[in-house]
Amino acid sequence: MLVGDGMWVTVRYRLFDSQGVALEEGERELTYLQGGFGSVFPKIEEALVGRKTGYATSVYLQPEDGFGDYDADRVNLAARADFPDELEVGMTFEGVPGDSESDDGIYTVTDFNDEAVVLDGNHPLAGMALRFDLRVTEIRQATDDEIEQERLAAQDDDDEADAEEADFPREQRRLH
Repeated sequence: MLVGDGMWVTVRYRLFDSQGVALEEGERELTYLQGGFGSVFPKIEEALVGRKTGYATSVYLQPEDGFGDYDADRVNLAARADFPDELEVGMTFEGVPGDSESDDGIYTVTDFNDEAVVLDGNHPLAGMALRFDLRVTEIRQATDDEIEQERLAAQDDDDEADAEEADFPREQRRLH
């Protein structure tokens, strides 16, 4: 069986930066429906078309092919009083607390002091060139119902992205 549209593909992968430094511990597994449903980056789908179980490759993504360029406008300063007492670097918030005009994107606390909190709305891998080492471990034909469910989920994701496009132009991708 070969990877093609309408096939469920399971891959084991490792993720590295452009210098070859592993960005995650060990291998991870991902199962996605081939055919442009937005669960993986298009260049990964392209690299696997026509391949069979056991195929291994490395796929290199520039920022525009992955999580987008880093956008300094997505870094915000907010009042410390708008946050819980127990605050830590790495905590995430939907939107910027205390700012009713902020979008509902996910913001990560990158620094704070007694008066202010620095929030970054960029994906942690934004602006990075990446290398995915991939190995196909399983391929199976999707049912018509599964394809329809994925199509509807992708459409919902697109509708949400369209609503946020003015504030957050890069695509969101599910990697797991």
